[in-house]
Amino acid sequence: MDIDHDAIPPDVPDEDRRFFLKQSMFIAGLSMAPVDFLQAALAPDDGPVGNAVKVKLSLTVNGKRRRISIDPRMTLLDVLRENMGLTGTKKGCDFGQCGACTVHVDGRRTLSCLTFAVMQHGSKVTTIEGLSDGEKLHPLQEAFIKHDGLQCGYCTPGQVMSGVACIREGHAGSAAEVREYMSGNLCRCGAYPNIVDAILEVKKEGAKV
Repeated sequence: MDIDHDAIPPDVPDEDRRFFLKQSMFIAGLSMAPVDFLQAALAPDDGPVGNAVKVKLSLTVNGKRRRISIDPRMTLLDVLRENMGLTGTKKGCDFGQCGACTVHVDGRRTLSCLTFAVMQHGSKVTTIEGLSDGEKLHPLQEAFIKHDGLQCGYCTPGQVMSGVACIREGHAGSAAEVREYMSGNLCRCGAYPNIVDAILEVKKEGAKV
């Protein structure tokens, strides 16, 4: 949205001009927001949290419907960890640069630290805890163990979630393609070659991911 700066009287103080511009941009942003987001954000519940008002949120997480009331400023990552106790999803950089917080939202990999939870109202979320079938590990989890694709393990949940998406979305045709697709997931321990080997093996074997 373009703001007509000439429409603001020249004698208005700079502080008021800045407020007007911020307010205009906020209103323009709301006009482009998804309906589900607005419905969730405008459904207050349980009173204020600081200077915010709690909103109702409904998510299907690892196959189970969850309904909670949250601060609308919370990221999906914080809701998963703090409100639902799903601490397998890791908080790394909190800037979307390391990939440790990767989850699947409606089947697509998503950086949960960059996603407001209310924007995922009604979505299906899968975390690392939802990949295994009880005590039976997911094929890629087993491959990570077999190929020693982890050392300290902190980045591993995000690596596995991205690796599953890599295979599902058809980006595991070669080692070079895997490295390109997985480049958003950082490993300070340097286990990259083993991670690539694990993904390629699962792809080659045609295991259901």
